[in-house]
Amino acid sequence: MTEIVSTRVPDNMAKDLEEIEKEENSDRATVIRKLLSQAIAERKLERALKLYREGKITLWKAASISDLTLWEMMEKVNERKIPLQYDFEDFHSDFEDALKEK
Repeated sequence: MTEIVSTRVPDNMAKDLEEIEKEENSDRATVIRKLLSQAIAERKLERALKLYREGKITLWKAASISDLTLWEMMEKVNERKIPLQYDFEDFHSDFEDALKEK
């Protein structure tokens, strides 16, 4: 299912969209969907990393929030030099979450 979403953008943003359309030889709707998808993915990742850094969620939960694999999330944590916070309780919680996802 799809939903129509409309919004007004400043002239400079509309010009940027036009440039991207030309570069990618694509229509405006496709460009906007692609950019919105990228922005949402980045927002999910940043939120998950923040919660993980604060010790509020496990690494597995951060990966789940971000729609990443555990290994991909570990790479993101490493890239940002966030210390791994993992103890037996985290392992147990991750194990239980993994069983639920099957």
